[in-house]
Amino acid sequence: MTTLVTGATGFVGSAVARRLLAGGHDVRVLARENSDHRNLDGLSVDIAVGDLNDRASLERAVRGCDALFHVAADYRLWVPRPADMYAANVDGTIHLMGAAASAGVARIVYTSSVATLGLSADGHPADEDSQATSGQMIGHYKRSKFQAEEKIRRMATDQGLPVVIVNPSTPVGARDVKPTPTGRMIVEAASGRMTAYVDTGLNIVHVDDVAEGHLLAFSRGEIGERYILGGENMTLKQILIKISELTGGPPPRVALPHALVFAVAVLAEGWSRLTRAKDPLVTLDGVRMSRKRMFFSSEKARRTLTYAPRPAAEALADAVDWFRRNGYCGSVS
Repeated sequence: MTTLVTGATGFVGSAVARRLLAGGHDVRVLARENSDHRNLDGLSVDIAVGDLNDRASLERAVRGCDALFHVAADYRLWVPRPADMYAANVDGTIHLMGAAASAGVARIVYTSSVATLGLSADGHPADEDSQATSGQMIGHYKRSKFQAEEKIRRMATDQGLPVVIVNPSTPVGARDVKPTPTGRMIVEAASGRMTAYVDTGLNIVHVDDVAEGHLLAFSRGEIGERYILGGENMTLKQILIKISELTGGPPPRVALPHALVFAVAVLAEGWSRLTRAKDPLVTLDGVRMSRKRMFFSSEKARRTLTYAPRPAAEALADAVDWFRRNGYCGSVS
């Protein structure tokens, strides 16, 4: 079976590609010519040079494929040119789905995000039935993923697109080369630079369990349905404590009010815009999202897909180990 994977140079996509290879798939990956290909090193894959913004390259990439895992996304919590994010996450996704349908691809797994789901006011874990509106989406990343998922669900209903949707929570683990916003937080904590925290929470899951969940959705998921691929709900304080235990570094000591962190984010984003330097570590959208605990339930995937993620502590340990072995972390004081 020839299977196309988008985003395989990235964090989740590379884990999905590896799991597909282990399962006997002939894997083709869509990758930009000038992208970082480190996550493809040593993998027996066919590279189709292309881009989500290049419609013709998408049509070439899906030609002759039996299956598609669309994992690629522009995932940033701060983006100086929002139009670029919508072009990739919405327009590129819909163009790819259309190309796959025209090419006769029999089965598609689309990687959405728990960002598209509603959150409860009391922190109770959200599930696949937790509805949200576009107006409730904080930031361009969430809005772009929400729009894309809505369009894909309509394509499944109205056009018979053979797509199953998965909604990963907060993956951590090896090969987060960029790294992701969560990966950056882990690097800072593992380097002893995060002894303060805000009152928020995340659902932490091992990236390899997310990859396994993709294959389970492929083989057992229902067309048009969505499945949360999560792990364990943890407060940010619990996450930082676990990282300090893994590294021997200082545990979190100070709880910061959201208003103070918001002010810091204003300054950080302003400095990044002024200097055109790297993305700010603290973003306004990140602070806005942190006002609620982003807790989720994977019960549906456990029940219908036999999804079984490992404890979050193992995911954090693997992430810290990989970052330290690959020179991302400074010395812990």
